[in-house]
Amino acid sequence: MVCFQEVRKIRSKILTDIGSLFKIKYKSLIIIGSAVECIHAYSLIHDDLPCMDNDSIRRGKPSTHIKFGESTAVLAGNSLLTMAFEILSHKDLNLSEKTKNKLINKISESSGHLGIAGGQFLDLSYEHKKVSSKRVVEMEIKKTGKLFSFCCVAPLIVKNKSKKEIKKFENIGADIGLLFQVADDLIDHKGSLLRAGKKTGKDRKKGKATLISLLGYKNTIKYANKLIFKINTKLKKYGSNSRNLSKTLEYILNRNK
Repeated sequence: MVCFQEVRKIRSKILTDIGSLFKIKYKSLIIIGSAVECIHAYSLIHDDLPCMDNDSIRRGKPSTHIKFGESTAVLAGNSLLTMAFEILSHKDLNLSEKTKNKLINKISESSGHLGIAGGQFLDLSYEHKKVSSKRVVEMEIKKTGKLFSFCCVAPLIVKNKSKKEIKKFENIGADIGLLFQVADDLIDHKGSLLRAGKKTGKDRKKGKATLISLLGYKNTIKYANKLIFKINTKLKKYGSNSRNLSKTLEYILNRNK
């Protein structure tokens, strides 16, 4: 049985999977991954706040604002966000200052109005509204996909790859993030609190705009499998070296089974 604890740090897993394709030092990947996890944790703390999704349980435990109060939750989220930049600029990350600046710029894009914050705004704005599948996909890529995009392009930034190749992996990351969000929506639709680590069935109650609400449960699963096929097709040139990433993609979709 797969439960919610195993899904933690999935973004860092994607980062190390891509990093292995380009032979990035594991220590560098772990440091970059810790910055990613800070950003992700910040987004969850703020996402759970009463002014947002008002969730009382996260990862099987009381949400931060429930246990420590709203003001502490806001400050904790803010601190985690800034800590990510501290980590990427620290001397322990043995990269050039130019490379560090590129990483900080990219993770900033992933976190602000072009990424998580902008996606969360749209998510809240779309509640109880009729929204097209195109707009839902755009919202979910912002909300979830952009941070996955960073995980996919960070190794290429470290290796100083071309803009064209970086863009390719940025798109791969967006698809992986969309896959993760779709899988998360599927768990909310039919999963349990034990598996999800949070209350399920919330999306329907809150009138959330999701692909499930537009396509139905079975068609959304088909959509997710097409995403996996699309991503694996783009990774064919890397042969067996991309096997770990392919396994991670299957895990993302099937973790609710």
